[in-house]
Amino acid sequence: MRTWHEIRRFPPAVRLLLVNQFGVNTGFYLLIPYLATHLTENLGLSAAAVGIVLGVRNLSQQGLFIIGGSASDRLGARGVIIAGCALRTLGFALFALGDGLAVLLAAAVLSGVAGALFNPAVRAYLAQEAGERRAEAFALFNVFATSGALVGPLLGSVLLLVDFRTSALTAAGIFAVLTAAQALVLPVRKAEPSAGGVLGDWREVLGNRAFLAFSFAVVGLFTLESQLYLLLPDGARRATGWDGAAGLVFLVGTVANLALQLRITRALKSLGNRAGWITGGLAMMGLSFVLPAFSPGLLPLLACALLLYLGLMVAQPFVMELIPGFGRPELTGTYFGIFYAVSGVAAALGNAAVGWAMDSGARNAVWLPWVSCALCGLLSALGVAWLHRLGALPARSAPQSAVPVGERSTA
Repeated sequence: MRTWHEIRRFPPAVRLLLVNQFGVNTGFYLLIPYLATHLTENLGLSAAAVGIVLGVRNLSQQGLFIIGGSASDRLGARGVIIAGCALRTLGFALFALGDGLAVLLAAAVLSGVAGALFNPAVRAYLAQEAGERRAEAFALFNVFATSGALVGPLLGSVLLLVDFRTSALTAAGIFAVLTAAQALVLPVRKAEPSAGGVLGDWREVLGNRAFLAFSFAVVGLFTLESQLYLLLPDGARRATGWDGAAGLVFLVGTVANLALQLRITRALKSLGNRAGWITGGLAMMGLSFVLPAFSPGLLPLLACALLLYLGLMVAQPFVMELIPGFGRPELTGTYFGIFYAVSGVAAALGNAAVGWAMDSGARNAVWLPWVSCALCGLLSALGVAWLHRLGALPARSAPQSAVPVGERSTA
């Protein structure tokens, strides 16, 4: 009840963005986890072709975050969010209707570019609209995102009993509804771009050494979060011999997230020292991997998942809250875009390293990937603590009114 009361205290635009993130994750995870199987078993593509399609989708998204962030600052976050969701609708519909490699590649590009557009734009809009309650807004954002990531695969597995096309068209339909809702509800926010041009914006952000140092320091957060889809599901399957055991990992996280995220964020925010909580959350994430490293079995692995989610709940809202504080409000989207570009590359490299550790330690050193993740989290925590000690982090997020600058309408 407290969560719903907190949601109602936000303006309609924030409430829509929360529901939007639930829909985005539901639609995404309804389709993407089953895409490779569809391409190989239903369409008969080779493993190389499947790798190209999936790689193009990922590259289109991760490589263009900076474009989405800049577009948000210069064109207005509302229009970029709407355009991104519309492109995702088209891309997922093409996955449903196309069977040639050219069409599939076009679908991959469209769905990837869509994510590159709306991901930084949504966060920039949320940060600006939430004002002084930014941390709580991002905490709720995590709750809705986590819930969607659980519902999506479950719904997808049911729809696959019909066929993949039904699943893909359902995902496209979800994004179509989100597109219409955003066009109707999100207020128009007048963009106030800086005079230096896009390249000038990029130079300003990339020249912010404190911001770049922070972005690299917290790469452990995204690297370890991505193990919810790589190392932990693999460990659950190995511990039980049951493929469905991977779902227990997400169930533990979703229940904990729904019950605790907002309470944790509000309690820690009242105590101050945001950088300290980011450090503590990253350290908790790293230490969560110690138990399954030396004590195999399902219960230690679920304990790892719970601690990992708790660490995320502690650190992530304050990471998101601090990012706009590194620069001018007019460049919030660019800061988020570059931050997510860095984190995306870091997560990809981190997954590759963890995958190598999983292969290398499969026989004689099963602890290797778990210890590697633990070290990654602890190094990230030390990096943030060092930046805080140097005074390189914003004392708090940049103050902004919850009422956007410029004209607003309900168009």
